[in-house]
Amino acid sequence: MDLLETRQLRYFEAVAEEQHFGRAAERLGMAQPPLSRAIRDLERQLGVQLLVRTSRRVALTPAGRILLGEARIALDAVATAGNRTRHAGRDVPALRLALKADHDAGLLPKLLDAFDVLPVELLLGGYGEQVPALHDGRADVALVTTPFDERGLDSEPLVTGPRLVALAASDPLAARTSLRLPDLAGRLLPWGSPAEQGLPKPPFEHHEPLDHSQIFSLIEVGSTVWFLPVWLADRFARPGIAYRPVGGLEPATLTVAWPARSRSAAVAAFVRTVQQIARDTAPYDNRFPLSHRALAD
Repeated sequence: MDLLETRQLRYFEAVAEEQHFGRAAERLGMAQPPLSRAIRDLERQLGVQLLVRTSRRVALTPAGRILLGEARIALDAVATAGNRTRHAGRDVPALRLALKADHDAGLLPKLLDAFDVLPVELLLGGYGEQVPALHDGRADVALVTTPFDERGLDSEPLVTGPRLVALAASDPLAARTSLRLPDLAGRLLPWGSPAEQGLPKPPFEHHEPLDHSQIFSLIEVGSTVWFLPVWLADRFARPGIAYRPVGGLEPATLTVAWPARSRSAAVAAFVRTVQQIARDTAPYDNRFPLSHRALAD
């Protein structure tokens, strides 16, 4: 049997995920007929049916489900090989740090000053993009907030602090000094808000993740509430928003993570440096969750 090509796997992955040839073709930037032919050729090459086609959608056969899982692994491996090779061939080496802006618990400025093994290149991304960047070789190390998918990664905790709820200052609940989760039943959370909340994402009218300014604007007018780490509340003190502790809500831990297979001396030095800065700074402490300035408004 001829070897599969990455092009074939990309085509199949798009069709399997979109469950529609037209949408998959649009996603791939190609016409639908050649995409349909490519999938039929792939089925003939493998000698199995991968998709069940109807007039409205396509569904995976058992063989198709197997190929989708294997295709994702293979495509990730190819992307990782390319990213790591390009990085290794750079004239000026650097340590690539993935993080979400404002989610460093105040450690980043001191960290950049203290770490002198290699230049640090910041890879700023949206919520949930840091772990994939570690897996596919775009980043060497990341700052992420628990919980996150730790498979294939090593990690060390840095800073732990309470999660708060952000709600409109005019909300009747803002008159309380503390809340419990049942008090917030039925309140909308913004779609695309941090996956590290560990909370289910309810329906929301927006179809793309929201940035901080959009989320806080919605909170101020009472359209939504948001659970967030105390260090993020620190960055966004706004008169129209009240931050309150919530009983029963798990605390947040900022963590440094890196690929478990990494043998980089620079990564090891970075981890030691950021751990020392976190110990020296100790900006948030669960022993005093109610004394923090983010709660006093």
